[in-house]
Amino acid sequence: MGVCASLLTGCGVLPGDARADEGDEGTVTVMTWAPQNTQATNMPGMPGMAEAYARWVDATGGINGRKLRVLTCNDENTAEGVGRCADRARAEDAVAVVGSYSQHGSTFMTALESAGIPYIGGYGLTDEEFTSPFSYPVNGGQATLIAGNGHQLADRCERVSLVRLDTVAGDQLPRLLNAGLAVGGRGPATDIRAPEDASDYTPQARQALAGVTPKDDGNPDSACVTAVLGGRTDTFFDSFRRLSEDGGPVRIASVVGSVQQSLVDATGGPDSQWEGAYATGWYPVATDPRWGTMRDVIREHAFGDNRIDPADPGVQTTWIAYTVLRAALEHADGPVTARSVQRALEDMPPVETEGLTPELSWGYDDLLAVRDHPRLVNSMVTFQQVKDGRLVPVSEGFADMRETLEAAPVG
Repeated sequence: MGVCASLLTGCGVLPGDARADEGDEGTVTVMTWAPQNTQATNMPGMPGMAEAYARWVDATGGINGRKLRVLTCNDENTAEGVGRCADRARAEDAVAVVGSYSQHGSTFMTALESAGIPYIGGYGLTDEEFTSPFSYPVNGGQATLIAGNGHQLADRCERVSLVRLDTVAGDQLPRLLNAGLAVGGRGPATDIRAPEDASDYTPQARQALAGVTPKDDGNPDSACVTAVLGGRTDTFFDSFRRLSEDGGPVRIASVVGSVQQSLVDATGGPDSQWEGAYATGWYPVATDPRWGTMRDVIREHAFGDNRIDPADPGVQTTWIAYTVLRAALEHADGPVTARSVQRALEDMPPVETEGLTPELSWGYDDLLAVRDHPRLVNSMVTFQQVKDGRLVPVSEGFADMRETLEAAPVG
């Protein structure tokens, strides 16, 4: 099998044609990967949610009578790690990679394209997830969140500092935030790079504070600092809080994923430094009743798996991605293969997600044709704020970032 995985044409098998249920006519194999136990961002809830979803499917009769076999893999936050995950997906005849997280899009997407394996509902962190014809994103990715964060802050902030990762993906964020700020007539944010694995961010906190300090008698209440550092965001704001205690009031902000309900709870709830903070998300808040089915599945099939937090946007994205997978498997004709799943994704009716997203469909007419994101089909965000220790909606419904993304400078 290892030789065939490396020399597909020599084995007489074209990419995407391997039978998903070759060894078991009643089983479909997919993979979910995410970083776990690393020194940077970890997303263990995504494979946890995938496994719970598979147990739910099997307990309720399968999908068209087929069981769902979920392979999980730790991408280790490295290109080598996600490369090994992609190799395993191909070697074990996975028909799709579903609801996964990785910063190394050029590595994993190239591997999946060569194997003909579709990538459904990745976290939306990399450009490749919005450019590859094998990718089927369910949210607007980091780009839509950051543009939305600019929209949200433009109504409240005269001066903004952005603290973001010093990575290739992080380099895209300033232009997107500034595009959102510009809609509200605001000037560009002060751009501050930060390492991914620091234990203290005092130098960056000092730069952020200087970037929003009025040079005259301006209103200090209109100063905002937004940080997008994944799992290190709270570490940055710890450093920032110590510096800003003696200064004027500065609003803090982030995007859901870098801040979420579990973090607010763990840092003091209504007494935490997050009280009053603004946040931009992809989906309704975690307490919204539209998450009811997902919560039921977690309660009944996660067996006390403490990796799974229903408020985690990675868990939520994985749930929506598997909803899409299910629709594709129900629509696929004949033997289930990576190729037949991709065909189904291209021509099946729009997927309903119980209002958690707009209807999702990836036909030619559904693509929004944003220059840097030609695979984008969902440009909606939600505006949230921490009040009394809870993330709550600031406004009803979704805000559409399509025009802002179209107007943003080319990355």
